[in-house]
Order: sequence, then structure tokens, then C-alpha cells
Amino acid sequence: MEAVVRSALPPPVAAGVVFVSAAAVLVLEILALRLIAPYVGVTLQTNTAVIGAALTAIAIGAAAGGRVADRTDPGRLLGPLLLVAAGLTLLTLPVVRFAGEGTRGSTDVSATLLLAMASVFAPAALLSAVTPMVAKLQLRDLGQTGTVVGRLSGIGTAGAIVATFATGFVLVAAFPTAAILLGTGVVVALTGAAVAWLRWRAVRGADRGSVPLAAAALLPLSMLLVAVAPNPCQRETEYHCARVTADPDRPNGRVLELDTLRHSYVDLADPAYLEFEYTRAIAAVADTIRPPGVPMRALHIGGGGFTMPRYLTASRPGTRSTVLEIDGGVVQLGRDRLGIDRIPDLTVRVGDARTGLLGQPAGTYDLVVGDAFGGLAVPWHLTTREVAQQVRGSLRDDGLYVVNVIDYQPDRFARAEIATLRSVFEHVAMLGAPATVAGQGGGNHVLVAARRPLPLRAIGEALAQRGAWLTLDEPGTARYAGGADVLTDDHAPVDQLVTIYPS
Repeated sequence: MEAVVRSALPPPVAAGVVFVSAAAVLVLEILALRLIAPYVGVTLQTNTAVIGAALTAIAIGAAAGGRVADRTDPGRLLGPLLLVAAGLTLLTLPVVRFAGEGTRGSTDVSATLLLAMASVFAPAALLSAVTPMVAKLQLRDLGQTGTVVGRLSGIGTAGAIVATFATGFVLVAAFPTAAILLGTGVVVALTGAAVAWLRWRAVRGADRGSVPLAAAALLPLSMLLVAVAPNPCQRETEYHCARVTADPDRPNGRVLELDTLRHSYVDLADPAYLEFEYTRAIAAVADTIRPPGVPMRALHIGGGGFTMPRYLTASRPGTRSTVLEIDGGVVQLGRDRLGIDRIPDLTVRVGDARTGLLGQPAGTYDLVVGDAFGGLAVPWHLTTREVAQQVRGSLRDDGLYVVNVIDYQPDRFARAEIATLRSVFEHVAMLGAPATVAGQGGGNHVLVAARRPLPLRAIGEALAQRGAWLTLDEPGTARYAGGADVLTDDHAPVDQLVTIYPS
């Protein structure tokens, strides 16, 4: 027979322990994606890997916690368990960052799975063992089993809900990931210390144990590793790990990097300089809309480094550009490091471009540029027939819609986007590298759509002056799309269509 009598926790303490442990699991799950994004990007695969890792941890932790609670005194283990979980919560940041540096740039899905498990599994599994242990401690009457378990389950769910909203709406916007993890670890550690102290008061002699001290020793080691772990971000925004780096081959060249992507390039002294081929293609289209030097009105879906607004203002003084950029942190980084406040006649609206389009005046813009990305893919809700209709409504009768699409063989997304634009616009053509136009290589596809016939000869001549890209005429573009489905708000599986990892 077991000599130690299990001592129930005071009901408020039991509720607090379950609330904190469940809340911490959800904080870890939300932050896990932010931790691994700088190394493997933000894709459907990374989201799936993080959710799968968290659910696996919850399932294993809850099952193991219940089994242990039936075999020993959970009151003896609960405090140390929380202290260890606190230490592991802090360790997730250095573990992911050190491991991420070793896997940076990898296209192997196993790297994504590895980082997802490293970011959430161990602490979430321990924290998920808490609720069944507390239930065992509180259960004194089998006739009250449903009441006790149900109440604790509800409290845990409430903690998860509060953590989800607080992290997503408040904490991520206000604090860097390291600070949120530190705060979470401290709260879990204090909860564990309180439980251990209550246990120490309730029992005598050997039953007190020395495990809490050993568990607490993990905390300073975890904090030390957090302090020395590499940080890949200059600024953690609500959506990205962002940084601006200098081009060693061009004194005034700056590259905006978001997570794993070289997103934008600008020359601070020469706004007409366009490093990326797709920006040259967009510029070639813009140059044909109005006579040289004549200002225009342009709408940009996605801001990034504000390369195109800068170019249009330099080449056509008086041009008025409106930029819809979802990430206010990227805008602020652009103000701090890229001088976007010095671009004349620029209006920046921070918010989702889909809702931003709703507020645009009809028949206003000469040019709409689509260059928004979440990871490697255009956010699905900016690819559909419905958004193309919104863009069409904002354009003048002779205006052009130019959208940048990244895809890889067999180019299923690019083909579907062409089919989608053709369902809304009378004229659609594709610009790309020779291999892309020939259907033999992926990369950037710049699609051009309009109500009126496209000035393809003029665009081709402008492209020839800027590089080796080619124009695929309208019949050829239609053949390229083939029988691809039109993307709609009801069905736009963009992440599944994009071949994220090129062969």
C-alpha cells in the first residue's frame, strides 16, 4: 500500500495550474511558427508541421500524465514537472535558432518537421500532462468524476482560448518572441514553485523530495542559452522576421529579407536601378502605359521595399502611388532603413490588401501592381476571380493589372492564375525568362491583364532593353493556361498548387 496520502490542491490553485499550463501550450504553438519561419519560411507545410507537432505533444503528454498519476503520487511530481516545463519553454528559442542555422536554406521537408518538433514538442508534452495529474489529485469521490474532470477540462480550454487571443492580437504585436517566451516561462516557473511550496508545507520528511531544486536548476541554464542564441531578425514584425542588408557590390544597394526570401532590392541613391528581373518586367509594362515622363496613378498590392513606387516617381515625376501593405513592421523598417518617407506623393495604407481594395475609388488607376507574398506563394485570397474583379473595377478603361507570381514546374498555380485573370479580363499575357515562357522552367511569372488589347510590341521592346525576358502573346498565354481551373473565393488551393520545393 502507498504510505503517502494524496493531498488535493485548494480549488483556486488547481484551477490556476490547469489554466496556466493549457495557456502556455497555445502560446508555444503560436510562437513556434514565428520561430521556424526565418529558416524554412511560412507555407502550408510549416503551419501543418507546427500544428501536428503540438497535437502530438498534447496527446502523448495527456496520456502519459494520466498513466503516471495512477501509479504514483502526482502531488510529488507536479511542482517539478512545471519547473522543468518552464525551463524547456525557454530552451525552445535557442534550440530552434541553433538548429535553424544548420538547416537554413534546406528544401527538405524533414528540416521543417525537425524544427517544428524542436519548437513545441517537449514543453507542450510536459504541460499537457498537468491536467490529468491535477484531476487525480482533486478526485475524492468517484460519483464526482464527471464534474471534476469536466470542470478542469473547461478551465484548460478557457486558458487556451485566452492565450490564443492574447498572443495573436496583443503580445506578438507588442513584444519580440524571446520576450513572450521568457514571460511564459516565468509564469509557468512561478506556478510550479507555488505548487512545490504547497507540497512542502503539506508533507514532512522524505516525501518532500529534492527534485524541485534540481528542476529549478534548469532555469538559469535556459536563460543563459536564450541570451547567447543567434537572432536572425533586425525586426520581428507581426508577420515576418525582417532585416535589411547591404549589397557588398553596390554601395547604396539594400536588400529587404523577409524570413527566408530576398524580397526587395533598392538603391538608395538611384531609384531607377532595378536589380530583380521581375521588377524590370513590371517597369517595362509601366513604361508603355503613358508617354515618357507623364505622371500616372498607381496602386500597389504589397509594399515590401517600395521598389516600384520609387521607380515610378523617379521616371514620372508627379506620379501618385497608393500602397496596400499588411505588415506595419515592414513599413516602419522601410522608414528607418530604406527612406520610404522621402518618396513623393506616396500614400501607405497598413492593412490587408483585400479589404483595402474595397475602399479604392472606381476607374481611378492607370496601373495596379500585385506583388504580395506570404512565403513563396501569393496569399490565396489575393489570387481569386473575385479579387481580380475588384482590381478591374479600380482601373481606368485603358489601365493595366500586372501581377508577379512565383511557381515551379509544372507551374500549376501560374496556369490557374492565368485562367483566373482570363475569366475577368479580355486580354492577358505572360512575361518571363525564356525557359519560363517555353514552359520548361519555373520562377517569376509576370502576368499582364487589361480590358483593351495589350501593347505587347512596346512591352517586348522595353523588355529587350532591360534584359533577356520574353513576352508570350495572348494566344500563347491561353495555351499555357490549358485547362487549369479558375481560382475563386470558394476554392483557391494555392499552397497545394505551388510546388514549394523545386526538383
